[in-house]
Amino acid sequence: MQRRLLDILACPIDKHYPLELMEFALKEDLIVDGVLICSECGRYYPIVDEIPVMLPDNLRTKKDDIAFLEKWKEKLPEKVVHGGKPWSL
Repeated sequence: MQRRLLDILACPIDKHYPLELMEFALKEDLIVDGVLICSECGRYYPIVDEIPVMLPDNLRTKKDDIAFLEKWKEKLPEKVVHGGKPWSL
């Protein structure tokens, strides 16, 4: 994902803008892995293989979200790991 996308991305649930960005893995100027966090509703949106996964709750896969949280729990804020929506650890 390119950082300039932050200028146009908003939470698909409550339309909050801007989203908070945390970067975990970079490749040149691209964010390979990271997370976007909505400070308004507490939802998190994983960035996996350069793609932000910004689906509404009913289209998200619990297994994939839990695997993402497990993989990055050391780098994610506590509010996401244990209180993030739609699922947390």
